[in-house]
Formats: sequence, C-alpha cells, structure tokens
Amino acid sequence: MGRMRHPRFKQVRRLGLNVYGHPKANKRLGKGLGRDDKKLTEYGIQLLEKQRLREYYNVMEKQFRRYVTNALTSKETTGDELIRQLETRLDNIVYRLGLASSIRQARQMVVHGHIHVNGKKLDKPSYAVKVGDVISLRDKSKKVEMFKENFETNYLTNYPYLSKEEDMKGTLVKMPAREEVPIEINDQLVVEFYSRLI
Repeated sequence: MGRMRHPRFKQVRRLGLNVYGHPKANKRLGKGLGRDDKKLTEYGIQLLEKQRLREYYNVMEKQFRRYVTNALTSKETTGDELIRQLETRLDNIVYRLGLASSIRQARQMVVHGHIHVNGKKLDKPSYAVKVGDVISLRDKSKKVEMFKENFETNYLTNYPYLSKEEDMKGTLVKMPAREEVPIEINDQLVVEFYSRLI
C-alpha cells in the first residue's frame, strides 16, 4: 500500500494551507504560498487546490483520480460528491470521531486492526462507511492510553453527520453535506483541473 511520507510542516508551507489541522503548522504558513497568489496561472491555481485536497485526506494520486472519476459520473454535483466520498473513508471517519489525532494515525490504526465496523475488524482505510455503520475501537485497543487520550481530548468536537458515544465509538448517521465538512477547499477548481484530463 502506498503512503505519503513527506514532512508535514514543509508540505503545509508549500501548499499555503494547514491541511493537517496541527496547531504548530500555522507558524509555517508565513513563508508559504498565499491563497490569492497572483503569480500562479489558472492551471497552477487548480493544481494547487487539487494538491491541498489530496493532502487533507492523505490520498495517493491514482486513488484520488478514481474518486474524481466516480464523482464525475454521479448524479450529484461533482464537487459535493467528491468531498462526500473522501469524507466517508474509514480512516477519515476514525479521525473525525476523535479516535486518532491525525489522518495518518487513523490510517495506521485501521491497517493494524484496531478498528471495528459493525463489530467486525476492518483493516482497509479506504472502506466507504455507510449510513448506520458503527465505528469502534476493538476492546483490547480501548486500554491503549494514547487512544483514550485522543478520544477524551476530542469528545466534544461534533459533526452533524456523526453520532459519538462515550464507549469510544460512533455512527455515521447521515451522509455529510458539503457545508458541514470542515475543509478550506474550492472543490470546483479541483473538478476543473481533472475535467481536462479525464
């Protein structure tokens, strides 16, 4: 399985946006590209926005392109559908539920078998979580201090499409609407970038 290994803070500076949500990363933005950098061409702006979206969800290019292709063939608005697919990946839901402190940690937790979906171990980070799916830590993993601390720290952070329970688990109660997803991305620019390639 391919993984993105580049230094996160350097990437934040390059993208001009704190795509990892790390508090210390904000200090690195001063020297990075601005969101309104006038030196970029139209293509450059679209490319930058695509790279930002990929980094938000830590998805490799080949897999990301598949998400875009699926979104383009959907009956829904392409940008909204793309974000919905990415947002409901298992690793991202684990992150949003506060079981992990970052999307990278969430992916590692899934791959290492710490996560159950509807009571069964699932080790595929890209699994598309469905409405009604219950995501939880396996019983043995609930004793891991780092995971307990993650959940306690983020327990009060709520998203309208997720229901959290105190026993370190949560449920996808509805598909996320675009305005409910907390990312700073102009997804239309991403769609425009790929529409010339696909």
